[in-house]
Amino acid sequence: MSQPNRLNQGGSIDRSKPLDFTFNGLRYSGYEGDTLASALLANGVDIVNRSFKYSRPRGIVASGAAEPNAIVQLGSTEAAQVPNVRATQQALYQGLSARSTNGWPNVNHDAMGLLGKLGGPMMGPGFYYKTFMAPASMWMTYEKFIRKAAGLGRAPQEKDPDIYDHYNHHCDLLIIGAGPAGLMAALTAARSGARVIICDEQETFGGSLLETADLLDGKPAQQWLANALVQLSDCGDVLMLPRTTANGYHDHNFVTLHERRTEHLADTAPEAHQSRSRMHHVRAGQVILATGSQERPVVYANNDVPGNLLCSAVSCYIRRYAVVPGQKLVVTTATDIGYQAALDWLDAGREVVAVVDCRANPDGDRVKQARQKGIRIITGSAVFEAKGSKRVTAARIAAVDLDAFTLTGQLEELACDTIASSGGFSPVVHLSAHTGARPVWNEEALGFVPGRVKGMIPAGGADAIYSLPAVLESGLQAAQQALQSCGYAAVSVDLPKASQRIESKSAALFQVPHLKPTSRAPKQFVDLQNDVTAAGIELATREGFESIEHVKRYTALGFGTDQGKLGNINGMAIAARILGQTIPETGTTVFRPNYTGITFGAIAGRHCGELFDPERYTALHAWHLKRGAKFEDVGQWKRPWYFPVGNETMHEAVARECQAVREKVGILDASTLGKIDIQGADAREFLGRVYTNKWAQLGLNKCRYGLMCKDDGMVMDDGVTTCLGDNHFLMTTTTGGAAAILDWLELWHQTEWPELEVYFNSVTDHWATMTITGPRARDLLSEVTDIDLSKDSFKFMECREGMVAGVPARVYRISFTGELTYEINVQANYAMHVWNALFEHESTYGLTPYGTETMHVLRAEKGFIIVGQDTDGSVTPEDLGMQWCVGYDKPFSWIGKRALSRPDTRRKDRKQLVGLLPTDPSVVLQEGAQIVFDPKQSIPMKMKGHVTSSYYSPTLGQGFALALVMGGAERMGEKVYMPMADGRVHEAEIVSPIFLDPKGERQNV
Repeated sequence: MSQPNRLNQGGSIDRSKPLDFTFNGLRYSGYEGDTLASALLANGVDIVNRSFKYSRPRGIVASGAAEPNAIVQLGSTEAAQVPNVRATQQALYQGLSARSTNGWPNVNHDAMGLLGKLGGPMMGPGFYYKTFMAPASMWMTYEKFIRKAAGLGRAPQEKDPDIYDHYNHHCDLLIIGAGPAGLMAALTAARSGARVIICDEQETFGGSLLETADLLDGKPAQQWLANALVQLSDCGDVLMLPRTTANGYHDHNFVTLHERRTEHLADTAPEAHQSRSRMHHVRAGQVILATGSQERPVVYANNDVPGNLLCSAVSCYIRRYAVVPGQKLVVTTATDIGYQAALDWLDAGREVVAVVDCRANPDGDRVKQARQKGIRIITGSAVFEAKGSKRVTAARIAAVDLDAFTLTGQLEELACDTIASSGGFSPVVHLSAHTGARPVWNEEALGFVPGRVKGMIPAGGADAIYSLPAVLESGLQAAQQALQSCGYAAVSVDLPKASQRIESKSAALFQVPHLKPTSRAPKQFVDLQNDVTAAGIELATREGFESIEHVKRYTALGFGTDQGKLGNINGMAIAARILGQTIPETGTTVFRPNYTGITFGAIAGRHCGELFDPERYTALHAWHLKRGAKFEDVGQWKRPWYFPVGNETMHEAVARECQAVREKVGILDASTLGKIDIQGADAREFLGRVYTNKWAQLGLNKCRYGLMCKDDGMVMDDGVTTCLGDNHFLMTTTTGGAAAILDWLELWHQTEWPELEVYFNSVTDHWATMTITGPRARDLLSEVTDIDLSKDSFKFMECREGMVAGVPARVYRISFTGELTYEINVQANYAMHVWNALFEHESTYGLTPYGTETMHVLRAEKGFIIVGQDTDGSVTPEDLGMQWCVGYDKPFSWIGKRALSRPDTRRKDRKQLVGLLPTDPSVVLQEGAQIVFDPKQSIPMKMKGHVTSSYYSPTLGQGFALALVMGGAERMGEKVYMPMADGRVHEAEIVSPIFLDPKGERQNV
């Protein structure tokens, strides 16, 4: 398989590793180090896609993230399909299979192309609304065909075989972009001891150094680059992330990075359990924006015909990939970079027809070098039209008056197959704009530079600095400034020596006028991906769309997957010219995340590592670790799950802990319970409105259990609230619901009842809670407190203040186990002292620490619910059999009351909380198992409920469960069935959800 446009030498590809791939069903070859785009150009593929609106043939234009045309469908199987992948960013691998996203029956012969030719004049901005207004009865028909014609790639129809993940990082300095500025910044920061992350969207670090001919320290820049990468890789505090795009820049220097981990290797991850891509959530002290700049094309007639490329892309393909995308080149330029493309083309052994420069007297070093090599230079002129349909065949040129926006002098037609254009460079400001900062116009650079963002420092091309010596120096200075802001001492780093090239000043060339008016001339494309033309922008302004944001929305300028990277500045310049104003007066559109497309898999990927969520520890965490506790995550807390002794399994440890609580005394670290301090003259009234039960008569030092419903009448939380004073209450919530409940209270106070005098403060972290429970709890506590613990003096659901182990404490007599229980609350800093004082009596009373698993068993034996486990957002208090906790006769309509009177919430066949005893005592039902009444019915079975909590009880000597069953309260004694995935069917009897001590005698002793 020949590669007619491939050079025999040069480039950074590995010719010893050939790779086969297919595009649109045809087989081609390339080399390791190619992108799909470079390989297609090497094989002489001109048409890679069809345009969005007009179905015009399109070829490759750019060499990186700005590519608007080469958007392909990737994947050799249905499950591996990935839509809208840029061929310029997709590394070539063996067996890669890609297709164009548009074109029927194929991209070379597209039936829609005829419609684009015939209907082109009628398909201006807003033509949908103008054309398909009537009759209304035809709208469904119109929509069907419009939707069929619209869009780019297609979503896969089968399950994604890959896995994706998320990682969280904290660093002192995040450097976005690993070109010369970013690498210089990283080298500087690495020597300071700061934690550094540097990322770049390309396959390898280096940016423009990968293809430049410049020297650093008298040697090829690529040699300096290799040494710099070795130095960075040897630094333990530097994380290097190639193939990683910074897609979103958010408040407080929170940046999301998308790392393509295996997309360069195969359709799917080649190794089991290897993620295909990863989202990095980075919280950085300082951010250096070294994203570089993107070259702007020149807008002229038929500038979308395959064979029209950017000058920088031509140089990149020649120098980096050893690919010359044509035979005869015409350059149209407003900058010296056009001459570099011509020089590279000539060095590759191909013909340069001419360099057409709109400037009258260019005199930079590259210009002189082109003259010395005999390249024809036509000054004061520009290409105003490309000839050809499926490939450029000629360039029409003429002298141009940029100020008058007219062509002057004689016309000339130059035969060629490639036109390279350069209208200047635009700093990549997208990320800085994500925070809301507006870019600032730099008249000297003819581009927008980043607006001021706290904690972000632009460097290099991103700040409109383009000469290599200045770029390197800006990276060094940015790093030193960032390090100083992070509190690190400044470090001295030697800059590599780079020669200063003399450059001619660039001209403000955005659009080239035509012999005909813009609206009658051949199409001049501004946004190639969305088929937005200069005529379309002119039409938008004539129709009254003068704001650039309105122009954008009316024409779709910058709406594509390339986010206006090539077209936005040209579009703004054209709008500004028509409106008779400057570009800064016209302004720029708003850029939003994501910078480039991200697969949904990466967004929804699994969380990995230790930093994906904050970890919260109780004041007793160190003791739990020493005691060998196993932990589980509850909310953001690390809670002891169980305390194994020796080689105990979890089942054995839980059985031992349960037995200790039921027979002696156990102790639980309950510090994670949410605690909200509520004060104010209307605190009691407020409680009555947010809880389902009454609070008007709750006495001092009395406790009351309450249910809280959402406004739909469904239970959202529960807990015990204690009256500490006439206007002072302490509310407890579930561990995971603490923050949400505080938000809920504030929401209702601030929006519905602002007249109530009530204040809320979270005190969860202030108080450590130790629950001692069991028949010997009173005996144990009496050893360390001066509080009168006698039954008649300190009753159930009461609170006392006193000294515990010499520490001021609040003690509550509340039970979540059904046993005699005291909850000791002390200021968190004294928790360890009190805990150790209790364990001084460990052997005397058989004091046993227990964890959340034992707590669940104990509470379920008593039929106590856990909100979020035994409720799911569709359960009312009456569904739980807790009518006793509802005050329907309260004077004020509490939250959820009205919803509980709806016919649906009054149905008798609602799912209701019941207990289940498996017929086989050894069976422990699966939580979440679906319940049916008839196990013999055909599939799909009618599900009548599900198991919410299920455990083995050493006290009961068998498995038991809580469940929600339709009409369960009226089905006591009936059998229900749980069909399992393996074909087994478990049978259980519906019983009361209270399995132990239904009268509550044990907790009242």
